[in-house]
Amino acid sequence: MRTHLAFGKAIVAALTLAMATLALGTGSRAQDAAVAISVKNHHFQPAEVHATANRRLAITVKNLDTTAMEFESVSLRVEKVIAAGSEGVVNIRPLAPGRYEFFDDFHQETRGVLVVQ
Repeated sequence: MRTHLAFGKAIVAALTLAMATLALGTGSRAQDAAVAISVKNHHFQPAEVHATANRRLAITVKNLDTTAMEFESVSLRVEKVIAAGSEGVVNIRPLAPGRYEFFDDFHQETRGVLVVQ
């Protein structure tokens, strides 16, 4: 009987911990930001996007071209290949205010900037 009681308490404790973790995770995700960029005819649209400082950021990049592209940024320390006609998400750590340039590594003339304020 004691084994069943101890097991029941362990399950209740585990469920309580799981619910608390989910609640905390949901709260922090609500503070994240998201922006969307598309690439068409080897141009970012929009070529300049804005984000709030000190918040994680998810950049959705939709490749509308017929060739693959590589979203890359030295200052953001990211690179992601996105196939033709598809999209990808680039997750960015919280950033200090500033300008962060990005480009398509496969088509160097394709450039944009993230302005963080």
